Amino acid sequence: QNLEPEYIAVSGGKAYVTLQENNAVAVVDIADTSDAAFPATPPAVAGEKIAEVARRAETVGRSLEYGVRLHVIARETSEEAWRVADTLLQGISDEEIETAFALHSVSDSTGQRRMAELHGGRRDALEIHPGLWAGVGLIRGGAGTALVGSYDEVAALIGEYESEGFSHFILSGYPHLEEAYHFGDGVRPALARLGLLDPASAGPSVAVRTAFLPRLQAASS
Repeated sequence: QNLEPEYIAVSGGKAYVTLQENNAVAVVDIADTSDAAFPATPPAVAGEKIAEVARRAETVGRSLEYGVRLHVIARETSEEAWRVADTLLQGISDEEIETAFALHSVSDSTGQRRMAELHGGRRDALEIHPGLWAGVGLIRGGAGTALVGSYDEVAALIGEYESEGFSHFILSGYPHLEEAYHFGDGVRPALARLGLLDPASAGPSVAVRTAFLPRLQAASS
């Protein structure tokens, strides 16, 4: 199977490999231990894949860690988060969705084809698991699923993935900077309350805000 590696960076004994159309980043321990990253299927489905990969790895004496690639749309309330998700699809025609689905369905990338299967090219079947939304992938290639909900709901869903064996989370949002603030202010404290993050490191980053806010203020003035 072609994993479509695009870029490789080496640091601290590990190689970080972007798998472009497979919606993942592989972290390979050069000292003969590898980590695995998966497209964002529902937690239980992904957990089944982890179990199978772990079984195969054990037969050759290898140990692995697992990561998942996701977008995030987190707000104070679930209703607000879903409104934001809906706005991402405004202005996209049915013809554009049909064209993108036809293209992604025959992609050489197994990951891209599976991503298309999650939504089937339909607007009315995008929540493929409670809080897991495939709307990004209606048009966009690559990573196409997002965690959508209140801060507590998104944290709980991350907890579901963690309970299935994931320890690495590759997250992004639209726009990236604004979503990073929502995640830092709301989701990180919620993760700490669930025992998934050290409370001492769960608060908003003063260093990040100091670095970016002057630029935002200058741009708006």
